[in-house]
Amino acid sequence: MSPIHVAVCGPALAGPAEFEAAEEVGRLLAEAGAIVVCGGGTGVMDAVARGCREAGGITVGLLADPDRADASEHLTVSIPTGMGETRNALVARSGQAVIAIGGEFGTLSEIALALKIGRPVVGLGTWEVAKPGYSSDPIVRVGSPTEAVRRALELASGL
Repeated sequence: MSPIHVAVCGPALAGPAEFEAAEEVGRLLAEAGAIVVCGGGTGVMDAVARGCREAGGITVGLLADPDRADASEHLTVSIPTGMGETRNALVARSGQAVIAIGGEFGTLSEIALALKIGRPVVGLGTWEVAKPGYSSDPIVRVGSPTEAVRRALELASGL
């Protein structure tokens, strides 16, 4: 059985709480044997890659740029797409579940793209999504990195 892939998204300009949460999420995903996919840059992306790497895991960064110059040094694999923000669709599609930590508009786009293609999204202090005619927020809300990883792995496994 191949490992579960979990995409993690969040702001490039993360605050201390977002950075700490992302690093813990990366560590916990690595300990669970999951492969982490992210945008490969700064902020939450760098923090999740750092946590994953320090725990011996694999992190794949799908870079917006056409080269690796600004890639996180903590990535196991970096893929320069040259696609700019369009690469957000690749990040959203690459995970069997998505964990959104905090976020700016790029994170919102990854959440929306993931939901559009039916990927479960677990939110840790992230956007609220509402659509007229829907009775609930489609994001699974959690309060800690441990809960985010647990729920993402359950949802990715179809449990």
